[in-house]
Amino acid sequence: MSDVIDDPNMQPPDAGQETAEPLRRAIGDRYLTYALSTIMHRALPDARDGLKPVHRRILYAMRQLRLNATGGFRKSAKISGDVMGNYHPHGDAAIYDAMARLAQDFNVRYPLVDGQGNFGNIDGDNPAASRYTEARMTVVAEALLEGLDEDAVDFRDNYDGTLSEPVVLPATFPNLLANGASGIAVGMATNIPPHNIAELCDACLHLIKSPGADDDTLLKYVPGPDFPTGGTIVEPRESIAQAYRTGRGAFRLRAKWETEDLGRGQWQIVVTEIPYQVQKSKLIEKIAELIQTKKIPILGDVRDESADDIRLVLEPKSKNVDPEVLMNMMFRNSDLEVRFSLNMNVLIDGVTPKVCSMKEVLRAFLDHRQEVLLRRSRHRLAKIDHRLEVLEGFIIAFLNLDRVIDIIRYDDDPKSALMREDWAIDHPRAMSEKDYRTPLPGEGELSEVQVEAILNMRLRSLRRLEEIELVRERDALMEERAGLEDLLEDEGLQWARISDQIRDTKKAFGKDYEGGARRTVFAEAGVVEDVPIEAMIEREPVTVVCSKMGWIRAMTGHIDLTRELKFRDGDGPRFIFHAETTDKLLIFATNGRFYTLSAANLPGGRGLGEPLRLMVDLPNEAEIVDILVHKSGGKLIVASNAGNGFVVAEDDVIAQTRSGKQVLNVKDSDRALICQPVTGDHVAVVSENGKFLVFPLEELPEMARGKGVRLQKYNQARGKQGALELDGGLADLTTFDWAEGLRWQMGGGKTRHEPDMTEWLGKRAGVGKRPPHGFPRDNRFT
Repeated sequence: MSDVIDDPNMQPPDAGQETAEPLRRAIGDRYLTYALSTIMHRALPDARDGLKPVHRRILYAMRQLRLNATGGFRKSAKISGDVMGNYHPHGDAAIYDAMARLAQDFNVRYPLVDGQGNFGNIDGDNPAASRYTEARMTVVAEALLEGLDEDAVDFRDNYDGTLSEPVVLPATFPNLLANGASGIAVGMATNIPPHNIAELCDACLHLIKSPGADDDTLLKYVPGPDFPTGGTIVEPRESIAQAYRTGRGAFRLRAKWETEDLGRGQWQIVVTEIPYQVQKSKLIEKIAELIQTKKIPILGDVRDESADDIRLVLEPKSKNVDPEVLMNMMFRNSDLEVRFSLNMNVLIDGVTPKVCSMKEVLRAFLDHRQEVLLRRSRHRLAKIDHRLEVLEGFIIAFLNLDRVIDIIRYDDDPKSALMREDWAIDHPRAMSEKDYRTPLPGEGELSEVQVEAILNMRLRSLRRLEEIELVRERDALMEERAGLEDLLEDEGLQWARISDQIRDTKKAFGKDYEGGARRTVFAEAGVVEDVPIEAMIEREPVTVVCSKMGWIRAMTGHIDLTRELKFRDGDGPRFIFHAETTDKLLIFATNGRFYTLSAANLPGGRGLGEPLRLMVDLPNEAEIVDILVHKSGGKLIVASNAGNGFVVAEDDVIAQTRSGKQVLNVKDSDRALICQPVTGDHVAVVSENGKFLVFPLEELPEMARGKGVRLQKYNQARGKQGALELDGGLADLTTFDWAEGLRWQMGGGKTRHEPDMTEWLGKRAGVGKRPPHGFPRDNRFT
């Protein structure tokens, strides 16, 4: 292949010969062919009738089977088989899926197929097999096919050339916007929401009256999509106008809900409409997962009480919860609110892909309707001319009835004799050439068409009354013909006729049509701010208990902290303190990381608790240093056993994930040791070797993360292995107000107070002195 030269003058090889061409050109040409086929015949709809080829072929095949809206049903297998065999040489499963979707009133705003049997549901269940279901067209589908027998559109050969199929359907309404479309092609896609037919008709009428109208004006008639599942659009009007103006955008769509009073202050939320293309079963699974993971703590339960309608019941955990707060949380965390994208990428004239504005799409539909009107008018004109020619022959025959009977009765070749005869046409009821705009073959002569009609005439038609009817029919057709010629010559009359047709369509499928009224409403979405945990959870007192082995629980109410509690064998109490369900708990570990838990999410006190390590990603080698109740605006001192530490704001240590947040950096054999709330203006530290030091708090920096600064100096000594080790290390730390002095706990529940700490006051990072008299031998403040 590398030796092949890309010669532009290379002649095409003879049939059957092997061809040699550059790989780049070969792949490029073939992929371009595939891409164009996908774009034009599979993914993008036609702007004129809003259909893709498979949908158009389904409707045409059903019409050929005479499955009109008032007729009987046929097996779906028969329909999909005819479509596949005659027009669409693809898999019958794909054809049946496309047909089933046209019958689903939760997917299509105006269903084009009337299905009988299981055609799927909003839960996401698939339709039954095609052999079990039956279908026929709806009146909406018949409106798309109206005029197909009157040369309204072009036909083309089917895939094997044995039959013909329409290139596009006449479409009496803008189906592209009415039912929407979606598809993915090569390098482009389309996604168009459904709209209300009555509103689209009003926009078309306005566009006919004012061709120069802009897209913002059309927004007065079509305010936004109208989804088959209803819902509430909360997209700002300016954003909707921009989307329709450019053909690209998105719409925020929410479920419709209401608060149901249960009496005695109890209530529940009932969702009656869910967003478009959201499967109800998956929505309920997602909400149940939110309840299980406690991402929305104020939500207690969800139930599906739906029958033919939608009824999802959301129960709050407490009657004190605000329904608006609960629903705002649901909108943010579930598919009760979705964002439907708009990408109005369609085929203009069935050939050119283009991202169109609403005006361009409606303009394409109206131009198509004008072309359909002209073609149907010419077709009707040809039919009238043919009938007038036949009527002229009938009238001549009635004026010369005796002679006609003689020729038919006695002549061997009555057809030739009738055509040769020079007939008298001066009867007062006869029709002259000046009345008939298409001249006759000759003065007093009959054409072959007229003679065939006369010879095929029944004897019962030779009545005097029949002659009068013929003249009346001729006069009516002449008047209709004159009107059609005027219509073909005057564009104003054409648009007036199209306007009348659109008004008839609006009347047929407007608010009086079943399901014709608008379903989707509009509302303003308030600013959804971060809801504080206090507003989401009912505030109740609890007692948090964490054992030595790390099993944690929350007991209802503030119990006596000295009360004896049950623990597992070999386990005992370590942390026990009072809190509230609205509190956040800060867990500080020896690895220097902070972990955050909600008190409302802790297991109840009826059991023995659950391992804390399962609630947060606490490594096995790390131990819990302390558990604190978070106080917004508060500050903490964190320090390692090496005597390094700093002040950190409590708001900066809250972790958003299970893995926690690294605050105090420790390395090698060091570990985090101290986490104390700041309650004074001075810091007191004591080392393992009994050295006591006090220094001002302002000498400690406030940081968000780091190793910190040295709090106290420790001597180094040689260990047994010869390595340098600290002689002591940090034992404990506390803060106090200098004016009040320092207090510490002693044995037996007693407290010792030293009012003047001047003797131990020094600079940060000093060695310190011996502790005050009576300080505990274990070198701990508590």
